[in-house]
Amino acid sequence: MIQQEIHYRLTKILFGLVVPLCFVTLLARADTPQERLTKAGQAFQELVNASNGIPRKLLNKADCVVVLPAVKKAGFIVGGQYGKGVMSCRSGATFNGKWSAPVMMQSSGGSFGLQAGGEATDFVILVMNGDGARTVLKGEAKLGADTSIAAGPVGRDAEASTSEVLSAEMLSYSRSKGVFGGVSLAGTSLGPDTGDNEKLYGKKMSGQEIFSEGVKAPASAEALLSELHRASPTKVAK
Repeated sequence: MIQQEIHYRLTKILFGLVVPLCFVTLLARADTPQERLTKAGQAFQELVNASNGIPRKLLNKADCVVVLPAVKKAGFIVGGQYGKGVMSCRSGATFNGKWSAPVMMQSSGGSFGLQAGGEATDFVILVMNGDGARTVLKGEAKLGADTSIAAGPVGRDAEASTSEVLSAEMLSYSRSKGVFGGVSLAGTSLGPDTGDNEKLYGKKMSGQEIFSEGVKAPASAEALLSELHRASPTKVAK
């Protein structure tokens, strides 16, 4: 009887672990890379243009921008999140040129705590220096470990003020149900999505190759890149 009870409880825990993660993974994979680029452009536009959104002063200092539209999160007891998105960096060895062709990205992470149901959140991450950019372009990076990340200050005229924000390699923002804010994504893994980059460009390419080889951006990236150029046409020295 005791063994049956233990087995039942273990099965329940495993079900709570596996099902949410499978659920969010399937949801995140539903979009094509082209559709995701469109959604990324919309999410970035809304986050950067909101009066309490991403500060332009910080955007102008950023080397790269990562947009993860509609990251899915679901769980019961143990929750997980899985998202796909896009990254564009300022071209050139010192990240001070025009915004580059997009690199398709993927993120994953888990969270513990009592929770149920699902939600979708848009995330924008500002990569504030070349070391952070190169780490992410190389492969999957653990935010908070391989690169430092902090919740970014909000508001068009806000500036980095605390020592944590000033020293962070990345600043992260979110929008859920119309509410904007800075949010810490420490513990999340982030890196290029090899499969989606191949689908988008027609051949296997690493994140570094897409960035450094001057690849032509696809038509589906036009809205996102236009918004990046409009919002921050030139980089401001830190």
